[in-house]
Amino acid sequence: MKRNIILIDESRCDGCGLCATACAEGALQIINGKARLVSETYCDGLGACLGTCPRDAIRIEERDAAAFDEQAVAQHLGHTAPAPTAPPPPAAPRHAGCPGLAVHDFGARPATAPAGVAGGATAASELRQWPVQLHLVPAQAPLWQGASLLLAADCVPFALPDFHARLLAGHRLAIACPKLDNREANLDKLTAILRQNDIRELTVARMEVPCCSGLTRLAEQAMAAAGKTIPLHEVIITLRGELPKPL
Repeated sequence: MKRNIILIDESRCDGCGLCATACAEGALQIINGKARLVSETYCDGLGACLGTCPRDAIRIEERDAAAFDEQAVAQHLGHTAPAPTAPPPPAAPRHAGCPGLAVHDFGARPATAPAGVAGGATAASELRQWPVQLHLVPAQAPLWQGASLLLAADCVPFALPDFHARLLAGHRLAIACPKLDNREANLDKLTAILRQNDIRELTVARMEVPCCSGLTRLAEQAMAAAGKTIPLHEVIITLRGELPKPL
């Protein structure tokens, strides 16, 4: 049957996940860094996801598609339909996709926030946005404009005890593992971030192990591919969680 249904342009999609969060039927999921329609029967064709895509990667088209199946959607979302004679259960909020993919801009830490105190007192977080994984952050967003970007290896925050105060403060963050992550996907995402936004400087924080140097090469190649020349700094953390020299 012909009906309205969404079409995703994967060449435009950067995997930000906003469309998946907006889809009440759970028809969209982020798979391998791209938004995918997981089943035609889950898509009602009304296009609630259209206005959320910052990359204009979604549109509605009329084509042959399986009919929308409300019962299948209920099963997909983990709801069980009530028996005909039973009173309806109380309504519960439904979340499509992963709520953790929604982009949040926290801005700078308030000047009145308590600073960390030596000896173990709670320190204020310097994290200024969410998400932080390189393959999940949006390629283009207002939070990148005029930003100092910290590209940190996954292990760095665990090794460096005062990571927030020493490195994260004043930076937007993207984390990646040069050994375990998909290198080409990370290169494409970092290139897009540098090309499409006004990044003031880029700091690479990596561990001293040889494989981690791939993160610095990734940054260099992304700058070259983006045609950008911006200050690039490399900070190497020892396995004992120390900086070889003061920043």
